[in-house]
Amino acid sequence: MKTPLFSLMLLIFLGWGCSSDTEPIGNDDDPDIANLYFPPDDSADWETISPDDLGWDTEAQQALYNLLEEKNTKAFIILKDGKLVVEWYFGDHTQNTSWYWASAGKTLTAFTVGIAQDEGLLDINDKTSDYLESGWTSLEPEKENLITVWHQLTMTSGMNPLAFDCVAPNCLNYVADAGSRWAYHNGPYTLLQRVVANAAQEEWATYFNTHLRNKIGMDGFWLSTNGSNNVYFSTARSMARFGLLNLANGKWKEETILGDSDFLKDMKNTSQNHNKSYGYLWWLNGKQSHMGPGSQIVFDGFLIPNAPTDTFAGLGKDDQKLYIVPSKGLVVVRMGEDAGEDQLGPSSFDNALWEKLSAYFN
Repeated sequence: MKTPLFSLMLLIFLGWGCSSDTEPIGNDDDPDIANLYFPPDDSADWETISPDDLGWDTEAQQALYNLLEEKNTKAFIILKDGKLVVEWYFGDHTQNTSWYWASAGKTLTAFTVGIAQDEGLLDINDKTSDYLESGWTSLEPEKENLITVWHQLTMTSGMNPLAFDCVAPNCLNYVADAGSRWAYHNGPYTLLQRVVANAAQEEWATYFNTHLRNKIGMDGFWLSTNGSNNVYFSTARSMARFGLLNLANGKWKEETILGDSDFLKDMKNTSQNHNKSYGYLWWLNGKQSHMGPGSQIVFDGFLIPNAPTDTFAGLGKDDQKLYIVPSKGLVVVRMGEDAGEDQLGPSSFDNALWEKLSAYFN
């Protein structure tokens, strides 16, 4: 029979042996996050660091520049640990020119939903009709009530995406039960902004500006370009600021903008079993398979093979790109016109660009 002393020592030993497995990832003591630089919110000053100081291959820089120029780029930024390494503008585009994020702006909406949940205004596991009222779709009530805010965040509402942007009830038609398929669909996504507005009892843009944009020194505005969905427009530096906020796990300097660690973790990891490379409106690299907009085909392999496996990204029409690479402390922004494939999100340009970027960094 074991003595009480033996049992106590065994428990202590087991506790020591398991302690390293239970440490939180990305906690407040993470040295990479603690050492990030944040630009001032009320000026154009932004600390820089040279590629030479980082040991990057400056001979590969010209090939990167040539690709960007050839592929109709307007603005391109690279941050390393928050500091500007590269800031290039092409044609008549300048540091002060606003450009559309397209679907890369979905990441702004996901983050703002997280803020609203963090404030106790909503719960993403609630059914959407709690915030939009019954009849927001053309579905039978029992099917409509299966759809939650979480399904809107993960593109798993089960509705027909053919009327892609439309948010009217007669456009939101049943295909499958919520959660049973993944399909890229702007309508349910766009209505997330109405969910937040109704939960907060104020206009979407007002809530977004006061709780996110203004707190990190972003500029920009939401504009409906087709009468249905809202598109965000801003300078490239503002997109870089938002990327830096996500690199810092929702913190800006000493202020926590989004403190719900579970939401942040889930937002940047596989959210459902259909498209492994999709989180909460963010695209994810390093997963075993991926799907793309407008298709039900599952492709084996990483979304962007040439990019680091921990890359997560906001990807939009005409190759608007926001890449974040935590392991390397990188934020990469590309704004511009279509690079050649007319895709709504991921395209082969991602991999071509990361081929040049990898050569530059290494």
